[in-house]
Amino acid sequence: MRVIMFGYQTWGHRTLQALLESEHEVVLVVTHPKSDHAYEKIWDDSVADLAEKHGVPVLLRNRPDDEELLEHMRAAAPDIIVATNWRTWIPPRVYTLPPLGTLNVHDSLLPAYAGFSPLIWALINGEKEVGVTAHIMDETLDAGDIVLQRAVPVGPRDTTTDLFNSTLELFGPITVDGLALIASGKTDWTPQDRTQASFFHKRADEDCRIDWTWPAEDLDRLIRAQSSPYPSAYTYHRGKRLAVLTAEVSQNRYGGTPGRIFYREGDGVAVVAGADARRGRNRALLITRVRTEDGTELAAQDYFTTMGGYLTQQP
Repeated sequence: MRVIMFGYQTWGHRTLQALLESEHEVVLVVTHPKSDHAYEKIWDDSVADLAEKHGVPVLLRNRPDDEELLEHMRAAAPDIIVATNWRTWIPPRVYTLPPLGTLNVHDSLLPAYAGFSPLIWALINGEKEVGVTAHIMDETLDAGDIVLQRAVPVGPRDTTTDLFNSTLELFGPITVDGLALIASGKTDWTPQDRTQASFFHKRADEDCRIDWTWPAEDLDRLIRAQSSPYPSAYTYHRGKRLAVLTAEVSQNRYGGTPGRIFYREGDGVAVVAGADARRGRNRALLITRVRTEDGTELAAQDYFTTMGGYLTQQP
């Protein structure tokens, strides 16, 4: 089939590579210009460079809604569009232009975690598996009928970086396999159960701020979700921002006020956590490694040389 691809960052790069190695012909690539957004500078393998290396025409767009783009698309005469990690709304006159419509490949197990940063949100929420969905695009973002879906388990100490690497391996195969099903004439796709749908926003600095009223188990997942190279989870100590790089849930239970720097345990420092911490039934967040405002990384026990004081949400 003749394919136009809309894609961006490493997800798009990996999908385009699979298409170029398949029996299909990529006749046009549409991708975003480079961005300064913190999350869009991560996993930023260039879709444009890969397309140009293989002689595929490239158009750069923030939003795909202009007449010039439509003219190029019509001239390319695609059978189908493949969209992967496209960051803005694609209007109906674009996604319905090919006779077979648009196959969107999204890194969640739809209908859950539509929208942005699905792996991070899924890890924070303690999901047992994550995955990739190939679906037919319709007027509602990430809501079209499912062509294929593949999952991977979330390990007990996985980070978002681990999940990225696991799910990235699915993008090329699910795209090519989905196109094979469409080319076969199959059309009886699986509708999404909209009662199970959830839609998430882009991550921002505020979403990385540690709230010590969360249970330690939730904070542990937040810190693993914000693993390098993502912006780290952070708190404030003595008025200065402190990134928490690694942590786990304490073995012992600690009572008191959320955010209290309390006790050395094992290789870490226990910080009281949970809205009901005063009852003394909660485990603490055991911080093991931090980074200061000047970029210095330290073991928590080397940074917290004395116990006492508080970690706070504000300077």
